Amino acid sequence: QERAATALERVGLGQRLENRPNQLSGGQQQRVAIARAIINRPSLLLADEPTGALDSSTTAEVLELFDELHRQGITLVMVTHEDDVAARARRIARFQDGRIVSEPSQ
Repeated sequence: QERAATALERVGLGQRLENRPNQLSGGQQQRVAIARAIINRPSLLLADEPTGALDSSTTAEVLELFDELHRQGITLVMVTHEDDVAARARRIARFQDGRIVSEPSQ
């Protein structure tokens, strides 16, 4: 439970440790999912459409969290259909029909 509390603190939800999922907003639920993903201190985090169902404000919160995780040394690989979300990445690879159609950007 201590690791869960620490992970929730890292995503800004330490005060929500006792809340049930139906008591959380969509953005909070997304951050709980991220907390679950980082609880074992991974060096790599894979995120499939992490902002797809979020409003712009909550998307910004999640992306700021990803920036913070990256600063802490976690490598993030994210799949998104949102160009503005992809634009924040250091490297971008575009896929079409299962193939890379553009070189990764630096």
